[in-house]
Amino acid sequence: MVIKKLHEAGLRSDHAYTAAIASIGLAFVAWAGSVKGESAGVERADRWGIFVGEWAPTFFGLGLALSQYEKD
Repeated sequence: MVIKKLHEAGLRSDHAYTAAIASIGLAFVAWAGSVKGESAGVERADRWGIFVGEWAPTFFGLGLALSQYEKD
């Protein structure tokens, strides 16, 4: 039901895959920016990188679900 609504709203599997790849790059940028821009240390930078990095599997899963829906 959710996948159907997202597809009807115009979201396609290619969009989700692109978001997944972009979130991997964003995770690195968030980590590097936190290391250089904050004095909180590497631990905080690691948490930022992991937080953003967890988006990628979600987008990949969404892309797979949309891809299956598009085949039907």
